[in-house]
Amino acid sequence: MDEAKQELKEMLLNLPQTIDTLKSMQVGLNIGTKIAAYHLVLTADFEDEAGLDAYRIHPDHVKVLKRLESIVEKTAAVDYLLDGNE
Repeated sequence: MDEAKQELKEMLLNLPQTIDTLKSMQVGLNIGTKIAAYHLVLTADFEDEAGLDAYRIHPDHVKVLKRLESIVEKTAAVDYLLDGNE
């Protein structure tokens, strides 16, 4: 699983180079040992909700999603607006 986590991290970190609406992305691998913890976390920044929508359907992002689905049993996501951007 360590190789797969690293592969996903690299795939995600490459997305800002090909998806214009993705302003920045941070990806971290979990260093904790709790069984219930997720393996990877990411934070992605967009100018607006339209940028997020474009990201969701971009072929490079879809490719990452398909790879993710092939190696994990569950994921969680939170999409939010920063204060003042609502």
